[in-house]
Amino acid sequence: MTFLISWQIYQGRTHDVLAHFAQLTKEQDDALMGDDITLIGRWHDVVSGAGVCVVESNSIEAVTAYALRWNNDMDISVQPVIDDEAARQLGSALVI
Repeated sequence: MTFLISWQIYQGRTHDVLAHFAQLTKEQDDALMGDDITLIGRWHDVVSGAGVCVVESNSIEAVTAYALRWNNDMDISVQPVIDDEAARQLGSALVI
């Protein structure tokens, strides 16, 4: 399954959160994510303290646990998403 994770850092916390993130090594970041999650990509709007990432996992529990590691400092949403091919297949079933 593919998930879109988006966040908005709480007002006044952006510098602290960004400084913490900047100090994480790739290995530490991977460990926070865990073995059951594959990061597809992550994009940051550091000025507004917002961002998104796309991950793949067969475990919503693992994705939820990852989001919980950060939600003291930001509002986070986790949404299952599908690619174009899957969306077209679903759309084809709606054609009358």
